[in-house]
Amino acid sequence: MAEHHTHSHAPANYGRAFAIGVALNLGFVIAEFFYGKATRSLSLVADAGHNLGDVLSLLLAWGAMLLSRRLPSQRRTYGFRRSSILASLINAVVLLITVGAVAWEAIRRLSNPEPVGELTVIWVAAAGIVVNGFTALLFMAGRESDLNIRGAFLHMASDAGVSFGVVVAGVVMLLTGAYWLDPLVSLAVMGVVLAGTWGLLRDSLNLALDAVPEGIEMPAVERYLRSLPGVADVHDLHVWGLSTTEAALTAHLVMPDAPCEDGLLSRICAELHDQFGIEHATVQVERGDPEHPCGLAPHHVV
Repeated sequence: MAEHHTHSHAPANYGRAFAIGVALNLGFVIAEFFYGKATRSLSLVADAGHNLGDVLSLLLAWGAMLLSRRLPSQRRTYGFRRSSILASLINAVVLLITVGAVAWEAIRRLSNPEPVGELTVIWVAAAGIVVNGFTALLFMAGRESDLNIRGAFLHMASDAGVSFGVVVAGVVMLLTGAYWLDPLVSLAVMGVVLAGTWGLLRDSLNLALDAVPEGIEMPAVERYLRSLPGVADVHDLHVWGLSTTEAALTAHLVMPDAPCEDGLLSRICAELHDQFGIEHATVQVERGDPEHPCGLAPHHVV
């Protein structure tokens, strides 16, 4: 007997916050890139690339929020949840290309520093602190309860910090004429982007390959299932990501004597959600009859 339960928690409506955040940051990216080119400031161009990546991240989080509300269909029985994983992969690849292009130019300029418009660099980067800081505030209230919102908040807060670093570099260049700081800061910015992008690429690939989502410990899940009353064995246990924010589980529970009750199945699914963050659980109960062994019981069988 198999029982299927879901515990769906519709995300809060942050559509307006995402719209404002995307519009503000996209406008700032265009302005920052324009002034970076006009003043020959590679650090501004690098920060524009960084902020463009975060606009993509905002769009990804926004899209995931919208797609999570799409109902399943006859053709797409899980809806469009996994499209958020595809979007995060695309996001990571675009960011890596940006990192490579800007880093190559920064290394070239380190050996031949060029003058930049220091005051313009300072004012544009200061505007970045305001734009990114305000956008972070839009998501502050929901950062504890929604992983997508938390990701948006952290991206914007870190951007404000990076823009502060560009302001400091601009002030130092204005006072000392040390123009080599411009490509050096751009390399530092790209290092920050590369660190975040590498983690995004790794996590996206893992989710695309049905790895166990970060934060869920399989041994703990199995121990919990084995501790349930009447459970003699657990096999065919799988946990994977339905999307960048939701996890799913399937498991076979061998219960030779215990009655299979809807109340127990409902409790199992609720506790899997509360203890491990697993939103979508399907549990199959078996009696363990040796005359009819389960073909999926061996660990090597999928």
